[in-house]
Amino acid sequence: MAFLSWLRVLTRRVDRFQQRHRTLAFPVAVYRELQTAKAGFLGAMLTFFAFVSLFPLLLILTTVLGVVLRSNPKLQQDVLNSALVDFPVIGEQLKNNIHDFGRNGVALVISIIITAVGSLGLANAAQYVMNLLWSVPEDRQPGFPQSWLRSLGIIGTMGLGVLSTTALTALGEWASGQYFSAGLRVLLLAASFVLTALLFWLGMRTATAAEVAGKDLRLAAILTTLFWQGLQYLGGFIAAHQLRHASTLYGVFGLVLGLLAWIYLQARLTMIAVTTDVVRARRSWPRSLFD
Repeated sequence: MAFLSWLRVLTRRVDRFQQRHRTLAFPVAVYRELQTAKAGFLGAMLTFFAFVSLFPLLLILTTVLGVVLRSNPKLQQDVLNSALVDFPVIGEQLKNNIHDFGRNGVALVISIIITAVGSLGLANAAQYVMNLLWSVPEDRQPGFPQSWLRSLGIIGTMGLGVLSTTALTALGEWASGQYFSAGLRVLLLAASFVLTALLFWLGMRTATAAEVAGKDLRLAAILTTLFWQGLQYLGGFIAAHQLRHASTLYGVFGLVLGLLAWIYLQARLTMIAVTTDVVRARRSWPRSLFD
């Protein structure tokens, strides 16, 4: 009993200490906000819908590329590689596993239907998560048909993201064979960062009720871009240095688990970015560790 009493006193002292120091109080407040919102459940929901829409979308892409670019296999592979650049650790395995299924018309129709349903579910889930993290009351959230129109806008933004990723990847491959000064390369990298941040901001703006000011979403978009691009570099490093001799490392089961883990990590980091902006905008710190 004496030990438990001492432990309670110690934890209360630690709690009071972190509340008095902003460098500790701010991240603690972000953690408490995520804990209150049940971030694990929200991340799992986003991961499910993203996963459901991703595989059939890649199947559609490989099928369309196989028809449209039949006479140019190199360009076909370049476009597919660009679409998979967001999954650097498992992108090659994804490409190898989806390639064999893209020849069946029935599978294509089913894929289109599943992609449409999954994408709409992902967009609706994104609205739910954003409004929940920003504590927007349900009666002030967009109703039908505005919510559906917003979902279509989110899907359109995701499409713009895929197109911009493909274009930037193609530009990067072209630039790698050219001579550019260090300053110009930095400028290209900065332009890529700004474009990605703008797309994230647009998606968040569309997913969040109008009562949340657009300026309050800027930090979330910037942090999400930092997390997103950081994961791409980290994943590329792992793929290049750790998995280059492991072509048989992933079976289908391992591929599914790897893809789920990758999407879930992206979802959790995005929620951390949004919650950081919520705490900053509403100055909702310090907070107790135990309230």
